[in-house]
Amino acid sequence: MFQLTEEEKGKVVTNCDHLKKLKFSPNQPYAFTEHGAIMLATVLNSPVAVQTSTNIVKVFVRLRQMLASNAELARKLRSLEKKYDAQFKIVFDAIRQLMTPPEPKKKGAIGFKGGKDV
Repeated sequence: MFQLTEEEKGKVVTNCDHLKKLKFSPNQPYAFTEHGAIMLATVLNSPVAVQTSTNIVKVFVRLRQMLASNAELARKLRSLEKKYDAQFKIVFDAIRQLMTPPEPKKKGAIGFKGGKDV
């Protein structure tokens, strides 16, 4: 288990609607590592706790698979790029762009903007 930084806390609050109350908390939250989740699963005995811990471990495993697959794909892409000439540069650039996760969409301004009443 480790304590999140202010920046990490902001990202968690932005990405997880159910944690929006955390935004105004003066305390930094704690998070479990994969190994911490496994250790927790071995200690807790209630059916709900075991099921929850098992699901958390499955998520960590899936994340690792996704990261490894993306890293492997990037390695293969670099290898192919070395083999082929510049005419395929557009194709390689397009593939890299598809591999990059999209930026989170910014929400519009909330509240009174001043100026004339509508």
